[in-house]
Amino acid sequence: MQRHRCPPRPGWRERVEAVGLTYHSHEDGPYWDESAAYEFTAAEIAVLETAARDLHRLCLDAAEAVVERGWWDRLGLPPAAIPAIRRSWERDDFSLYGRFDLAFDGRGAPKLLEYNADTPTALVEAAVAQWFWLQDTRPDADQFNSIHERLIAAWQRWGGPEIHFSAIKDHAEDEQTVLYLRDTCAQAGLAHHAVAIEDLGWDESRRAFVDLAGKPVKNCFKLYPWEWLWAEPFGAHLAADPVRFLEPAWKMLLSNKGLLPILWELFPGHPNLLPAYETPAALGGRYVRKPKLSREGANVSWFEGGVAVEESPGDYGAEGYVYQEPAALPDFDGHRAVCGVWIVDHEPAGLGLREDTRRITGNLSRFVPHFFRP
Repeated sequence: MQRHRCPPRPGWRERVEAVGLTYHSHEDGPYWDESAAYEFTAAEIAVLETAARDLHRLCLDAAEAVVERGWWDRLGLPPAAIPAIRRSWERDDFSLYGRFDLAFDGRGAPKLLEYNADTPTALVEAAVAQWFWLQDTRPDADQFNSIHERLIAAWQRWGGPEIHFSAIKDHAEDEQTVLYLRDTCAQAGLAHHAVAIEDLGWDESRRAFVDLAGKPVKNCFKLYPWEWLWAEPFGAHLAADPVRFLEPAWKMLLSNKGLLPILWELFPGHPNLLPAYETPAALGGRYVRKPKLSREGANVSWFEGGVAVEESPGDYGAEGYVYQEPAALPDFDGHRAVCGVWIVDHEPAGLGLREDTRRITGNLSRFVPHFFRP
């Protein structure tokens, strides 16, 4: 695993915008950063792929343990959601995708940081933008990236019928992510419609969710966290399962960092897991504290000697915390990289890297493309 400095392509902003990456920059600089690239060997890619496949299986086993043993309180889930989660799990509701965040330096075993299993983003970057970057800059190289093809195949396996796609309004990343997923759905030959989360309505006479045109919403891909859905005014209607959502309700078990101590408890010493607990006592004074429901590194704190040396702001934490042994992220001249391995229809499908000079990867951490030599 190596980090290379690279000259950005002329007109790179227009190039990535043309493939849907309209949120490539922010007020502090570029989010999409092609002034660098990560090179892997084929063997390293195989290690990441195997680790993601094994971790997905472990997470499913841990979710089953939660359901069978009634460990709901360990995840800080809304009590009203529990019957729906159980039914979704027992039905084996279809799951489209997720993303593992792994610490990997090319030498030791990849270590699980968390599983973004409900509302993962950085999808357009991983599936599309970095693929076109590869064709433009290294057409003789390869990339761990079959995300696009696997998404289309997954939609074909799901088979329909028609589906709505939903996200919040005026959020470029979420809107473009959903637009891209709608495109893969269309390429699979399925009927699809759009409805913003804010525009979802409840028709009491039909006991159904409806879009702005009054069309019933029976299947819905929602880029909106499940715990937020339950907190919406219409949340009370979710208990009767009026909509089959993607991601399904059972993914609340996998997307929850409360699963990390359960994984370590069930599979202690597994090479792809970091020690994790529900209290920090077993970790001494060195640990990372994570809210169970946080996203994009919000409210994560890094402790050394029992003192927080790095923290991220946010609105999470009321649901409780877990405590994880810090991972040794690879450090390339102060740039620390996290490997995001995508799972599509239960199989590893591709890789995206985020890097930062901080130890906590956050919402503005840069996305850097990758390649490997076959």
